Amino acid sequence: MRFFPKFLLELVFELHKKRYEFAVSEKLHFHVGLTWVELLLDWPLAIVSLYGIILNKRSWVKKTCLIYGVYNFTSLVAISSQWIVSGRGSLKLATKVYGPLMIASAICILNGLLTTTSSSARTPLPRKKRV
Repeated sequence: MRFFPKFLLELVFELHKKRYEFAVSEKLHFHVGLTWVELLLDWPLAIVSLYGIILNKRSWVKKTCLIYGVYNFTSLVAISSQWIVSGRGSLKLATKVYGPLMIASAICILNGLLTTTSSSARTPLPRKKRV
């Protein structure tokens, strides 16, 4: 955390306390780990997925969406379970922030699992044999 000025870090932690995000303000170990995985895996995967969506690379976008959705859904379940166990979670934050994120993660998972038939996926017609 030495990359950021001290007053900026204090401001961020104060905002998290006001929003009842105790996992961030108390620096819980699992949340720090999830943050590092998000920086190293989630962000690059999101950029690659958006690149594939923009260029219409359908062959591998479904796989990246599946990985992205599973990771996000799993991390949100871990955070939500911590809220339930501790009893300190905010229902407002859960419904307005994490609820839509869980829905978007579920949509990414379904997009990765469901297959669509396209004209390029059809098998070619057999050719007549020449004698």
